[in-house]
Amino acid sequence: MKTFLDWPVVRQVRTGDWLGRGPAVTSAKTQHLTPRIADADHVARSVCPYCAVGCGQLVYAKDDKVIQIEGDPDSPISRGRLCPKGAASEQLVNAPNRQTTVLYRAPHATDWTPLGLAEVTDMIADRFVAARRDYWQSEDPDGNRLDRTMGIASLGGATLDVEENYLIKKLFTAAGAIQIENQARI
Repeated sequence: MKTFLDWPVVRQVRTGDWLGRGPAVTSAKTQHLTPRIADADHVARSVCPYCAVGCGQLVYAKDDKVIQIEGDPDSPISRGRLCPKGAASEQLVNAPNRQTTVLYRAPHATDWTPLGLAEVTDMIADRFVAARRDYWQSEDPDGNRLDRTMGIASLGGATLDVEENYLIKKLFTAAGAIQIENQARI
């Protein structure tokens, strides 16, 4: 049963919370709540995976499972703030339908086949080397030196940060590819 002492103005005077931002306006239910991160085993610093801005994230884990992802207040880029997609990235990690195995669909096949990561890596490397070899151009019809391949192209995504895009550009340029583009620039 509420009494006169439970009125918000009286609580403000009684607790010294003159602006009504602390204990005077905290309900009994709220006083017993604890943050989701209170029982986290450890915290890891990360970068949001969605765009090239590179907002800092704090990833809280308990029993090797992500329980919360928040903005990192020490990040000079985002200063603790995240956009709606970044704030919801915990759902990306813990989604029940998240694909965790590599699937491959062979040419003309109708079904996907799960493959091991080592097998897929070898398959990609073999195809990369074969495309470079099969489409290599040493010189043009006029005898001008080209040293390039037209069998490899790269389209980078906006979710990659500057360092990743730099390394991709170096890799493909070293392989002789000249068709290197980024989604963020198109």
